Amino acid sequence: MSLMKEILEENEFLKPPKVGDIIEGKVISKKAFAIYLDLGIFGTGIIYGKEFKKAKKELKNLKIGDKVLAKIVDLDNEDGFVELSVASAAKEIALEILRKKKEEGQKIKVKILGANKGGLLTKISGIDAFLPVSQLSLENYPQVENGDSEKILEKLKKFIGKEMEVKILGILEKDFQVILSEKLAKEEEIKEYKVGDIVEAEVSGITDFGVFLKFGKNFEGLVPLSEVNSNLNLKIGEKVKAKIISIEGKKALFSLKL
Repeated sequence: MSLMKEILEENEFLKPPKVGDIIEGKVISKKAFAIYLDLGIFGTGIIYGKEFKKAKKELKNLKIGDKVLAKIVDLDNEDGFVELSVASAAKEIALEILRKKKEEGQKIKVKILGANKGGLLTKISGIDAFLPVSQLSLENYPQVENGDSEKILEKLKKFIGKEMEVKILGILEKDFQVILSEKLAKEEEIKEYKVGDIVEAEVSGITDFGVFLKFGKNFEGLVPLSEVNSNLNLKIGEKVKAKIISIEGKKALFSLKL
């Protein structure tokens, strides 16, 4: 069953519609600044005024007889029509699709459009989406000394224009905003490893609290200082063998003391 059919069946055929419902109508007339829809037993709908302007590009291609999904703004306006919004309906439908993706744990590829000190900005099906810094994978987490917010922002800006694979962490219904997580998208993949496995890895970062390693399908883990051999002189890009000593979600801890 298609998602649109599911949405429409939620508004059962004989169930009186209410403001906020998504309803289907057939185009019966087009004017310069309005479109009229046949809503069957519920009368005639109209898209006009600011709602017409919001969706002008989409509406201009409609022909008589075309079917349209719209959101009810007013059940009985001053002219006796059911006032409708196509723009709002599009957002509602997009949110419903995203709810399904969240429930099913689907991975989504997004293109990063912007950044601020808190994370990365993008859009999914026209809905604003935010990927907090805390939900970045270890590989992409901005490793900055003393947590300098300006330096973090500079590192985050490097992702603008790039694609990332994410999952939906949450949906802010009232704000029409989606919260994303790159961590969740990679959690399943790391399950192919277990504690005790020895992997070949590449040194990707060296900090005052440990060493970051890349391994497998672009995963990353941390070697705490206590698990680094004191006689090793590690360099970025160097290949090493490391033992997994802990896995929690997407996070892995390693030891170089084999």
